[in-house]
Amino acid sequence: MELFTNQVLAGIATGAIYACMALAVVMIYQAIDHLNFAQGEMAMFSTFISWQLMQWGLPYWVAFVVTLAFSFAGGIAIERVLFKPLTKAPILTQVAGFIALYSIINSFAGLTWDFTIKQYPTPFGSSPFLGSQLISTHQAGMIGITLLLLTGLYFFFQYTRVGLAMRAAAAVPESARLVGINTSWMIALGWGMAAAIGSIAGMLIAPVVFLEPNMMGGVLIYGFAAAVLGGLTSPFGAVLGGFLVGIFENLAGTYIPHVGNEMKLPIALALIISVLVIKPAGLFGRNIVKRV
Repeated sequence: MELFTNQVLAGIATGAIYACMALAVVMIYQAIDHLNFAQGEMAMFSTFISWQLMQWGLPYWVAFVVTLAFSFAGGIAIERVLFKPLTKAPILTQVAGFIALYSIINSFAGLTWDFTIKQYPTPFGSSPFLGSQLISTHQAGMIGITLLLLTGLYFFFQYTRVGLAMRAAAAVPESARLVGINTSWMIALGWGMAAAIGSIAGMLIAPVVFLEPNMMGGVLIYGFAAAVLGGLTSPFGAVLGGFLVGIFENLAGTYIPHVGNEMKLPIALALIISVLVIKPAGLFGRNIVKRV
């Protein structure tokens, strides 16, 4: 029973990261109807920025806040410079843009900081949380930061004018434009927020997987799996999907024979395929009906 509890708690901790990544993916998907294949690389680059700031002597939390601001501005800049001109381009052209962005960021990070593995500090430490061997202080910190983030986003989208305008621009852009909402800038703000959320995921997972340019590849796949499981049209579903994927992969690696750590990633891919076959809209997503 202790082993089961340990794996569930560890799954919740890693699931918190997948939830952040899935939420970032869903935010951009709702804005432009495409998956951002470079979401993981954007998070990785932001994590390197925070690491570099700490190497220059800034305290962790100062570097954390500066990195969030940099990521937010960078997300808006990417949308304005690269994807706004591609708004009416064919789907394959936009996919090629995402793949190009992925390659550019990955290569630039490798050129700047090389591909050697680097240690990334944690502000929470790695001792047992409250004296319990079931979860470490860093895992508890991951869960706490994610819950604070999700609570803040909930209130932002429910009770602020900008948050409501962003929801309207994503759900009914034509009607939003008729009431004076600048839907173009709402999409740009969505990109900025998604980039900032992704950077939080990168900075929280870096002490676990270590810092290097390919660190977010697997995390992004788990984020895609979480988003597909919960529903690409449901931010709440994406978050819940992240926690479910985290718990499922940990339990599968522990209790299913011959799985282990090496087979966890194929399980996430199999989960994506299974959900798309059985319930394409996800657990909480809605089927989109378009008038012809």
